[in-house]
Amino acid sequence: MCEQAQDYYHNNQNEFHHIFPENLFYIECFSGAVLPTSGSIYLNDEKLRFNSTAEANAKGFATVYQEMSLIPSLSVVENIFLGRMPRKGRIIDWKRANEEAEALLSKMGVKINPREIVSRLSMWQCQVVEITKAMSYNPKVLMLDEPTSSLASNEVERLFNVIRELKKQDIIILYISHKLHEIPQITDTITVLRDGICVGRVNTKDVSHADILKMMFGETKQRHRPEDVLPLDKIVLEVKNLSRRNKFNNVSFKLKKGEILGIAGMLGAGRTELLKSIFGADLYDSGEIYVNGKKASRRVSPISMKKLGLGLTPENRKEEGLILIHSVLDNLCYASIDKTSNGWLENKQKRKAAADKQILELDIKITDINASVNSLSGGNQQKVVVGNWLNNQPEIMLYDEPTRGIDVNAKQQIFEIMWEQAKRGISIIFVSSELEELLEVCHRILIMKEGRLIGEVRPEDVNTQQLYALSMGDEIA
Repeated sequence: MCEQAQDYYHNNQNEFHHIFPENLFYIECFSGAVLPTSGSIYLNDEKLRFNSTAEANAKGFATVYQEMSLIPSLSVVENIFLGRMPRKGRIIDWKRANEEAEALLSKMGVKINPREIVSRLSMWQCQVVEITKAMSYNPKVLMLDEPTSSLASNEVERLFNVIRELKKQDIIILYISHKLHEIPQITDTITVLRDGICVGRVNTKDVSHADILKMMFGETKQRHRPEDVLPLDKIVLEVKNLSRRNKFNNVSFKLKKGEILGIAGMLGAGRTELLKSIFGADLYDSGEIYVNGKKASRRVSPISMKKLGLGLTPENRKEEGLILIHSVLDNLCYASIDKTSNGWLENKQKRKAAADKQILELDIKITDINASVNSLSGGNQQKVVVGNWLNNQPEIMLYDEPTRGIDVNAKQQIFEIMWEQAKRGISIIFVSSELEELLEVCHRILIMKEGRLIGEVRPEDVNTQQLYALSMGDEIA
């Protein structure tokens, strides 16, 4: 365990501390999930040792992990007070539970019905519920692991306001994030971990983004879209007046061969729903989709769209893009199973060759190709999702938040993979809540708001602030 962890909490009240993680055992030791092999934790001069997360919670340590732990079939209030519902005698006091949950959610600045079933919530709403659950413990120390990874800019600012209020209440906050632009807004100090070792601890006001990147990765060069990544005139995908009730309405656009087309918008704009309907994962109500001039059936499915040359990397890779308990080899070959088999029998040599090809070309870091994909980092898991579809030799790739929850270096690698695909003639639709990513990567950017396309811009004509304003439906000067 890092030496600085030995006495970090000793008299550090009212501080907002940021950690760039290479090894999250640092936080897991504080949360009681992992026992440290050496070192000590102090809070207000009291030496602490946790044998479980329950013991950590009892001492005022609350953790919100990036991978959410909500139970989809239960209500919001049941998830917030799971295992400790208010009671009248032996009966659950639902009135009190709902009132307390509503008060906590109100303090977060959101309007979510405590009685709503979690499976019906959007991704960002689920994240807010996770944070609210942690706040229900009235923590002295709040640890947040990538809490904004599924939040749009307006939700992020709302969360920051809550965090600032918590800081005023002398709550210690440890904040893990790879989003460099967030750090100067709210933090006091920064600790950088690399390979489980503390590289350094600095005051936020004393360092620049470049300084932090150098601490995290050494010398890192930020790249922009190469000049030779140019689309052709051929239209490979055309969407005409596509509509899905309560999700998106009358969406029309064209995608060229070798083009990277971005879609900007706030969460809830309908971007994910649009991609899923184009791919056939969700049915649409009206409109038409043409792939290479051929009209797709109204009753499309992922199988039929895959045959037409489409692939989709979903927003939630761990639930929709991977089978976590299966091997890296298996996860790299599911989309191309018809290409790596002889009739009904798998061809082990073909599967191994296909997997090895993607591991080499995408630079996927693994220790064993037969190890479970759950053992990989977020960035390498994302590469496996991409490689799975590239093995099917697609003509069109749909990327939904492909950089969510991965570090700066891994993001740059994902961008370079996209550019290389575009050079080979693969057409790409790229959805991201990180608007600066769209400006860096794409040829054109469509703007969605409340399920409608409201504009189109080219990256060279706008900056991040202007694109954000357009996504909110505002005009720019």
